[in-house]
Amino acid sequence: MGLTGTLLAVDAGNSKTDVAVVAQDGTVLGAARGGGFQPPLVGVETAVDALAEIVGRAWEAAGGAGLPPSFAHVTACLANADLPVEEEGLRAALVARGWSRSVRVHNDTFAILRAGLDEPRGVAVVCGAGINCVGMTPDGRTARFPAIGKISGDWGGGSAMAEEALWYAARGEDGRGEPTELARALPAHFGLETMYALIEALHLGRIAFARRHELTPVLFRVSAEGDPVARAIVHRLAEEVAAMSAVALGRLGLLDEEAPVMLGGSVLAARHPQLEERLVELLGARAPKATIGFVTAPPVLGAGLLALDEVAAAPAAAARLRGQYEVSGASGA
Repeated sequence: MGLTGTLLAVDAGNSKTDVAVVAQDGTVLGAARGGGFQPPLVGVETAVDALAEIVGRAWEAAGGAGLPPSFAHVTACLANADLPVEEEGLRAALVARGWSRSVRVHNDTFAILRAGLDEPRGVAVVCGAGINCVGMTPDGRTARFPAIGKISGDWGGGSAMAEEALWYAARGEDGRGEPTELARALPAHFGLETMYALIEALHLGRIAFARRHELTPVLFRVSAEGDPVARAIVHRLAEEVAAMSAVALGRLGLLDEEAPVMLGGSVLAARHPQLEERLVELLGARAPKATIGFVTAPPVLGAGLLALDEVAAAPAAAARLRGQYEVSGASGA
């Protein structure tokens, strides 16, 4: 199969990047994987340089060795494209590469949303290290949040939950707060006996602060064992997910009709019963016609489906693309 009219699909997250060269009939011609996409840390040009290397490998795998990458359309779903102004800056950087005159940049959460849906209609909440929520409709309307952190009103994800657990555990141990099993379980995870010892180790760098994410599973375990403080943190996450979902559905005019709310990311995909039960209860109250689903397909599939949407490909093309990823399990989420 020739490379004329091919599409480029990019799913670039914080930890990994997946790229696929896709024919307009939905056939995956070549794919490649590389490291994460982090313009805030390395700068836009350096981040796009790294992306270009991955694109080059996918292009060669598709049979384009010796030719510069060239596509009818590029859909790039990129981490850290949290604001429209950031999307536009990244789009300009991709256009400058000369891969295509038709380039669309989305936040990477849109790839997860589209991967979970047969049509671009619904809402997705992604909860991994952080939290984000987006929604879209077939007519091109979207709903989103800045998802920058506390300054934009956002809370949630593994990092935020771990910080919250540390805060309550510290206060539970020294008497300022309610007693909680977290005060024993969190330091025990690192082989320590007290929260004071853990605080000291984190503060002095003997335990890398980045290892906080290891405490999120501990939090869920303590919650499942009945600790009320841990359970309150888990329930707070459910409240955040429900609130974001309901607001996004409302912005798209989908509150009064059946619409999917797709959940993804490591925290939500783990299917913790207390979190899931509380979320079903809260979302049922705020958006009673919403249906909850879990995204297990790789996000690069979503980027490919969005690219097919852009060129108005036939439904059979989307089905063919989805079938290849479901059969091969390529580029797991």
